[in-house]
Amino acid sequence: MQTAKDLKEYRAELREALDNEFLRQAMDKFAVAYRGSRAKAFAGMDLKGLIADVAQAKDGAAQRMDELLSEFTAKAEAAGVKVHVARTALEANEIIAAIAKENGVKKIVKSKSMTAEEIHLNDHLEGQGYEVTETDLGEWIIQLRHEGPTHMVMPAIHLSRNQVADLFSEVTGTKQEVDIQKLVKVARRELRRKFVEADMGISGGNFAIAETGTIALCTNEGNARLVTTLPRVHVALVGLDKLTPSINDALRVIKALPRNATGQAITSYVSWITGPGECQSSPDGKKEMHVVFLDNGRRALAKDPMFSQVLRCIRCGACANVCPVYRLVGGHQLGHIYIGAIGLILTYFYHGREKAKNLVQNCINCGACKAVCAGGIDLPKLIKEVHARIQDEEGHPLQSQLLGKVLKSRKLFHALLRSAKAVQKPITGGTPYLRHLPMIFAKDQNFRALPAIAETPFRDRFEALKPRVSSPKLRVALFSGCVQDFVYPEQAEAAVKILGKHNVDVSFPMDQSCCGLPVQMMGEREASRSVAEQNVRAFDPASCDYILTLCASCASHLKHGYPDILAGDPKLDVKVRQFADRVIDFSSFVHDVLKVQPEEFRKDGKKVTYHSPCHLCRGLHVTEAPRALMGIGGLEYIPAEEEDVCCGFGGTYSMKFPELSAELLKKKLANVEKTGAELLLTDCPGCIMQLRGGLEAKGSTVKVAHVAEALAERLK
Repeated sequence: MQTAKDLKEYRAELREALDNEFLRQAMDKFAVAYRGSRAKAFAGMDLKGLIADVAQAKDGAAQRMDELLSEFTAKAEAAGVKVHVARTALEANEIIAAIAKENGVKKIVKSKSMTAEEIHLNDHLEGQGYEVTETDLGEWIIQLRHEGPTHMVMPAIHLSRNQVADLFSEVTGTKQEVDIQKLVKVARRELRRKFVEADMGISGGNFAIAETGTIALCTNEGNARLVTTLPRVHVALVGLDKLTPSINDALRVIKALPRNATGQAITSYVSWITGPGECQSSPDGKKEMHVVFLDNGRRALAKDPMFSQVLRCIRCGACANVCPVYRLVGGHQLGHIYIGAIGLILTYFYHGREKAKNLVQNCINCGACKAVCAGGIDLPKLIKEVHARIQDEEGHPLQSQLLGKVLKSRKLFHALLRSAKAVQKPITGGTPYLRHLPMIFAKDQNFRALPAIAETPFRDRFEALKPRVSSPKLRVALFSGCVQDFVYPEQAEAAVKILGKHNVDVSFPMDQSCCGLPVQMMGEREASRSVAEQNVRAFDPASCDYILTLCASCASHLKHGYPDILAGDPKLDVKVRQFADRVIDFSSFVHDVLKVQPEEFRKDGKKVTYHSPCHLCRGLHVTEAPRALMGIGGLEYIPAEEEDVCCGFGGTYSMKFPELSAELLKKKLANVEKTGAELLLTDCPGCIMQLRGGLEAKGSTVKVAHVAEALAERLK
């Protein structure tokens, strides 16, 4: 079972990374530039179609892994290549060490390979007396520093030019200038002799093409071509997941890889290697080539109905590029060997749960990684599943067990919320915020003001608010979630006011409860399923046209999460699909279904800006409706920078990792205040809790409201 000490130590490492000012500035600059470069690189292309093609091709190859391996082996051996298959990391290391021994190798040069990092190949070879030199500039730098990569494509992105200059000064014994071009020349000079002296070159492989027995490499430096051609022995270490039926399949991935990795149309070098070729440094003029295929769990993954999709990964690193947590702390804290969202998953399968158990908790579930994945991998879902599996294997933390037990009983949960309302007055100090929390609750939470429980929950107000409609044009069942029911009932009240004006019949099933996303995020699968089942049974989807919610997180979870969570229950199968099909978010309903018009609202021209909730813009793909509603509602909308970047709430995430939550909130509020807007709108009560609490804590005059509140206030 994970202990509090484990997480405490991990949080201490995160704080240290947060204190690295250069790291955060470098990551910020890259993250902002990457978004623009990627968009430009894919401009005019059918990106969704390309992602679907890559996913289909990779899935097909994974299911034919052994067949493709046999075909590749036959073609490669016919061309003079020796093919090996390693079941484990240790076997791969021993095979490569044996090849070196058989060929009298003393010095080895390597080109960049994440698979070599995966098996700790350098450590193994150096332990047997071989001199191993990384020749990719970034990899050479981190090798000299005795550390791992912090990004799958840019391994030394976390280092400043000053740090590199100091390192090169130490290596060369001569003071080096802090000039990038001059530092590159130093690296070339130092590495050039290594190429000439090397007996063996080790490369990775982006593709192993079965129809021709070809290894393909995509690189931005010429070192890989020198590694694979100059030494008399070439060993390519390739994961079984890189087996590809044809060159056409490889070209499809190459179309996506550089664009998704760095915003380039193509990498500087694409090398195709079929057969060993010739070598002038060899006594007989012949070169020896080996391909070592690594399994290390890949065959098992290919057969897993849920996790087989991770083999679609093309190692572009885009999931790290857009991750708000990676942007704060870098890859050494958000990965073990593999970095970013894919790394959180692969660490569990390739390096064990001990290495993965803290990492998987550090996902804020914003969905940015899934949105940019070139293979269409549902990364957030798989991260949550790994987290749940680790807890099943090691034991569930007490706090998540307790929350699970509470949410499984709606009556107990609501009774506790009502009790909290009764005893909170000494803590609120007469304000809508919890001003005087005991330190056990307030520790590390002073970056925002937490809201108090409402005096009267929405469920107790509903009967008096319910529109009296004789001939309704639509019937809507309202899902409030726990926050709008017990903390911000005024948001749901605003929605009911607008619906009543449009002759909509509104019902509010009293047996509904929390959507269950918090326990799903905490790995409490049994509780998550129980809550989902309660809510589906509470609603009668056949009696309404829509199930409307004002919470983007709830909407995404109800619509996309429930069918997965409740899959396999024949009693609920039809009903859960009916339920999910009817779920709609507030802005989409008001804009697309009710089609509200400007003449319905007072125009006061108030300047507003917007925060786009993660689960609205990426979970539901709703982007235009809320922004259009601001103009229709008589408001002057001023876009903020990075509106769709996470605010740092993430439900229970902000309680578990308050340091990171606070930093994300700080960036978000700075962008909001730059606009000069007096009102900040959004479509998620969780985001409102975070944003309003942050602005209140810093004494800002900017107000925060739900889109529904802004529209209801301006109804004529």
